Amino acid sequence: MPANLTPQYYEAEKRFRAAKEIDDKIAALQDMLAVMPRHKGTDHLYGSLRSKIAKLTQESERKLATARRAGFLIRREGAGQIVLVGPANAGKSQLLAMLTAASPDIALYPYTTQTPMPGMMPFEDIQIQLVDTPPIGQRNVKSLITNILRVADLIAMVVDLGDNPVADVETTLAELEECRIVPAGVQTDREGDGIHAQRMIIIANKCDLPAAAKNLPALERRFGRLFPILAVSAEELVGLEELPGQLYDVLGIMRVYTKAPGQKADLGDPVILPRNSTVGDAAAELHKDFKTGLKHAVVWGSGKFDAQTVSKSHVLADGDIVEFHM
Repeated sequence: MPANLTPQYYEAEKRFRAAKEIDDKIAALQDMLAVMPRHKGTDHLYGSLRSKIAKLTQESERKLATARRAGFLIRREGAGQIVLVGPANAGKSQLLAMLTAASPDIALYPYTTQTPMPGMMPFEDIQIQLVDTPPIGQRNVKSLITNILRVADLIAMVVDLGDNPVADVETTLAELEECRIVPAGVQTDREGDGIHAQRMIIIANKCDLPAAAKNLPALERRFGRLFPILAVSAEELVGLEELPGQLYDVLGIMRVYTKAPGQKADLGDPVILPRNSTVGDAAAELHKDFKTGLKHAVVWGSGKFDAQTVSKSHVLADGDIVEFHM
């Protein structure tokens, strides 16, 4: 009996054959199963695909176990996760040490950082997670930190203004592309094949060095239209006071505070939402049933006046206080 496979099946099969990452292969196989007609003619194919998924899943679990043992899996915490990447001696570890309570090894010789290290950076009433990583060009690093890079909220490319920052960004972008990660919003020839678009910025470190006067403008001419560029000096503390707020802005998030009717607002534990989220989005973040059961809300902050009654479509702003009425 002919299988009569659909064009959607063959498209998924094409993605499976082109995929190089295990997770991308599994996703393509699952799509093949989802669109495959079920009848006697496809029974053998169905069993074969299920078997491939099982084997790839076991392989993925072994890879994850290896990464856990090596310390290359970082649990996301705080209002957002920013992963620091770049060449050796660019100052990633020193930035982590100055902005968080983490204590990474810092030295003048390269490859001091051997495994990713997280730290929590305070910003006003929230914490943002920074993750220092080994130099991305170091042997075997890319395969172990790819999962961290893909799930991060933001990738910060750290470069040395005293060296050749333009070349360092170009090299870092090439290394990220080998991980199948490309900058979000930047046109690329690579599509499909498990390509993952990520938001990125450049942290130009060592702005106190004499060479920075020439290298920073060159960096801005080459990449200023593609990425936000934040110039700092981790060693001399230049720009570090402003950096948490700048990173918060780039993350594109906002804080919303909640209150129960007749009670004071809970200002100690804001709800973190993407910027321009609505009252309905805030309700759904608190509980999946809140959005459907929401009658209206009362908002202090972004309304035309305090204690304004609004619908679930009302767009919130950073710092708003919301009282939900179910």
